[in-house]
Amino acid sequence: MTENELSNKIIGIAIHIHKTLGPGLLESAYLECLFYKIGESGLLIEKEKPIPLVFETVKLNCGYRIDLLVEKKLVLEIKSVDAINDIHLAQTLTYLRLGNYRLGLLINFNTILLKDGIKRVINSQINY
Repeated sequence: MTENELSNKIIGIAIHIHKTLGPGLLESAYLECLFYKIGESGLLIEKEKPIPLVFETVKLNCGYRIDLLVEKKLVLEIKSVDAINDIHLAQTLTYLRLGNYRLGLLINFNTILLKDGIKRVINSQINY
């Protein structure tokens, strides 16, 4: 399955969760629900995946963790905030670059319509 196909499936799962729970819960609640539903769908899912920072030639464990990684290729960064801002996009892009991933979804569950809280983030440094 391609990153785009995965993202479409994940967006469908996220919309189902949002319709069921609504906005206003903590990020951790949405993350756990996504982890459960994605796993239930048969996809490989990793939660709080550690990602090292390589500086020059040294691998540093600085505590960076991807919220969810689907099929070892789609990064999910989950938020429950008033609004997505540039720092959230930068964080997601940084995870894509550090892990050498092409596509990420930044999902803010604290919106009336979830479609307004979803941002696709592309690592343009990866060429296929």
